[in-house]
Amino acid sequence: MNAKNKLVPALLVLALAAAGWWAWNAQRPQGPGEGFVSGNGRIEATEVDVATKLAGRVQDILVAEGDFVQAGQPLATMQVDTLAAQRNEAAAMHQQTLTGVAQAQAQIAMRDSDKLAVQAQVAQRDSELDAAQRRLARSETLSREGASSQQELDDDRARVRNAQAAGAAARAQVAAAQAAIEAAKAQRIGAEASVKAAAATVARIDADLADSQLKAPRAGRVQFRLAQPGEVLGGGGKLLNLVDLSDVYMSFFVPETVAGRIALGTDVRIVLDAAPQFAIPAKVSFVASTAQFTPKTVETASERQKLMFRVKAQIAPALLQKHLQQVKTGLPGVAWIKLDAQAPWPAALARTPQ
Repeated sequence: MNAKNKLVPALLVLALAAAGWWAWNAQRPQGPGEGFVSGNGRIEATEVDVATKLAGRVQDILVAEGDFVQAGQPLATMQVDTLAAQRNEAAAMHQQTLTGVAQAQAQIAMRDSDKLAVQAQVAQRDSELDAAQRRLARSETLSREGASSQQELDDDRARVRNAQAAGAAARAQVAAAQAAIEAAKAQRIGAEASVKAAAATVARIDADLADSQLKAPRAGRVQFRLAQPGEVLGGGGKLLNLVDLSDVYMSFFVPETVAGRIALGTDVRIVLDAAPQFAIPAKVSFVASTAQFTPKTVETASERQKLMFRVKAQIAPALLQKHLQQVKTGLPGVAWIKLDAQAPWPAALARTPQ
């Protein structure tokens, strides 16, 4: 084959490649005029790690990668044998403290009864003292008149002193009984505090038992399983990674000359490389307030173009809900921003998914 015959196939291949590139480039949306600006980015979504609260062994994982889950749905369970034993112990302690409160209450009742008995003795001693004092008064009168002996007068005086001493002793017993009542009440307060502490311990262990069943914090899709049943994880050990498909967006960068013209809520069309025939509607939900790249001290006009600001375009949750099976993170694409609200979208960017 001569050189001319070899050149023809090569030219044909180049022509086909050029035609293919032109066709692909023609399909890409081209924002017309100054009313549009674009930036490259990838589809992202909020990720949530499902992790253990306490260290323990994974008993079972109830979902697989790619499964869709609802908020509050059980995802995995941890072994709870130790926690169950701790709860039984705490429940027994709680019952014991309740018994302590009952015993303290009984002590108070008994001390109240003792006080009443001693108060009765005080009344009796006061009556005896009154009788002794009356007898002494008569004895003194009779002694002055010579109708009674000195011995009888001395005996009556002794009876008064004995009655006074007995009354004082009875009053001291009343004070002791009152102190015993206060001590019993203090024991009851301590026992009631122990009841509350034991109940709090039971409640804490119940919370740990509930946390041993790991539930989805929000609706989404299981992206990764990071552990397997039987593995022992520390506190905060990750089991699953979820993607919240109601919070999907694309982050991209625009020059500082454009960033100042972008307002929150501005319309955006996202064209993915995997589906160039559709333009996904979105809205600007974030514009960085500072440049991502630090400029030099002395700037030229070309250097100022290096200042890039991050922009985030949020896809509407209602649209995402219709296409949950097709939503995938990491897909590259182009985000087109319409700076001029009055400018119509070109036909290539008007074909939105229904």
